[in-house]
Order: sequence, then structure tokens, then C-alpha cells
Amino acid sequence: MTRTPLADVACSIARATDLFGDAWTALIMRDVLTGVTRFDDLAHDLGISRKVLAARLCRLVEEGVLVRERYQERPPREHYRATPKGEELYPVLLALMEWGDRWYAGPAGPPARIRHLGCGRDTTPVSACAHCGEPLTAGNTTQLPGPGGRTGPGTRVLGPLLAAREDTPETGRPATV
Repeated sequence: MTRTPLADVACSIARATDLFGDAWTALIMRDVLTGVTRFDDLAHDLGISRKVLAARLCRLVEEGVLVRERYQERPPREHYRATPKGEELYPVLLALMEWGDRWYAGPAGPPARIRHLGCGRDTTPVSACAHCGEPLTAGNTTQLPGPGGRTGPGTRVLGPLLAAREDTPETGRPATV
């Protein structure tokens, strides 16, 4: 598979969207993580061309997000399973689903619900601070430079902005820019 320029941008969002640059890839992962794992079932469910589906599945396997497993010998048949790397995409898909439910659900309501098996209740995903549990928002967080940050394509303005922010020892908060 050909890598796009996004793969080289010093931004985790850019690198992730290099793989998930179109809706088909996210929908393939949605289906696989929900239990639709056979090529023909994926093609039928999504209404996607077999050529496009094969290309997306090949890329997901190459990237270690999915693995192809034989489930039948005669005739030979394979299905796709999420690797641990692929399973970690589930919260990302839930966040997209929640946002879509909030802003794009039709009058009948969201097309699917999420049931937490641990407590048996329907739920919605919440992105929260790993330390205090407070929900994370654009208003109560900031981005600071990371060890892999650099200025270049895709970060020509953002890179210097983050580099100018420093943790202040007194507060643990970034200095204002």
C-alpha cells in the first residue's frame, strides 16, 4: 500500500487518519468489532464494491489492525478478526457514534444502543481524565509539546504554538502563549 504524506506528519491524529482516511475503513472496523467478519457479509452489509473492500481489508491487515483467519478448509474460507491494536479502536468508534447520535440521529433516534455488560445498562461513552475522572472537553484541556513533536508539514503553525507552551513548576499548568 502507498503511504500518504499524512503518515509522516508529527501528529497522532494525522497518522491515525492516514489509515482511516475514509468512512469505509471506520465502517469495516465497526462491522468487524460488532461480529460481521466474513468478506461476503461485509460487502453485503456495507454495499461497498468488492475491490474497495479488498483494498481496505488488505491495508488493515498490513497495519496489524486486523488478522485474516481460516474458518473453513473445503472450500477454503477466511474471516477477519481485530487484533489488540484493532480492538483499541473501539472507543474511537464509540466517540464518533456518540457525536453522530447527538448531531445527526433522525427523528426516530439513534440507530443503535450500547449496553455495558458489566452493569447491564445502556450507556454512552465518556472521555475522562485518567487521574480525577472529570470529563475532558476542549475548554478544560490544552495540548503541550510531546517528545515526538516537531514543526513540519501538517504542523507548521501548530508545532511552534505547542513548543511555546511550557509546564510551569508552580501550577503544573502550561504558560499562556
